[in-house]
Amino acid sequence: MNDGAGTPQAREVPRKKRRTRGFWVRQLHSWHWISSAIAMVGLLLFTVTGFTLNHAADISAEPVVRDGTATLSATSLAALNAPAGETGTQDEAARPIPDDVRAELSETTGLSVRADDAEWDDAEVYLALPRPGGDAWLAIDRADGAITWETTDRGWIAYLNDLHKGRDTGAVWRWFIDIFALGSLVFIGTGFVLMYLHSRNRPATWPVTGLGLLVPVLLALLFIH
Repeated sequence: MNDGAGTPQAREVPRKKRRTRGFWVRQLHSWHWISSAIAMVGLLLFTVTGFTLNHAADISAEPVVRDGTATLSATSLAALNAPAGETGTQDEAARPIPDDVRAELSETTGLSVRADDAEWDDAEVYLALPRPGGDAWLAIDRADGAITWETTDRGWIAYLNDLHKGRDTGAVWRWFIDIFALGSLVFIGTGFVLMYLHSRNRPATWPVTGLGLLVPVLLALLFIH
């Protein structure tokens, strides 16, 4: 009795399934290597800085402190002391330094003077300039235009550690971290699905995966209080 299993139509069904499965496997491989290429440098950076952060107390670095003084030009001093309303804001206590004054300050001090809110009072204007791997600040005497500034450099390891934490890195670096995190998720997700598809021929897949989950869970439960 012929049940149709040997007909061309019946043989076509497994072929379609194989083609469909092959298509998706190829897509997963493509997305896996593309996301790994995107995330590779970030993974290297965050792996290395994860180690240096974990051993921060063992990695000593002597901060290098530099300071300087200068005098603001009369034109910039007048712009600095202009009433708050003329600078486009009503808050005298916290507002950015005018653009022309910031340009002169950057040229005079060598610092990157950003348009962040400065602290204003009757005597001086103070601007904090934190940055990865260091710190900086400047103060301007509103009476005579005397500029005082100081920079602190804690070294390249501190710089990389601050990149890891996103500390004082600005919006562009935060966007990079978000894109890197998304790429890493695609890399992990496609890797997991590929692992599932090939696990039938690799019996150790799930025991090793389970061990990778179990070890940090046990360490957290037993040794972190």
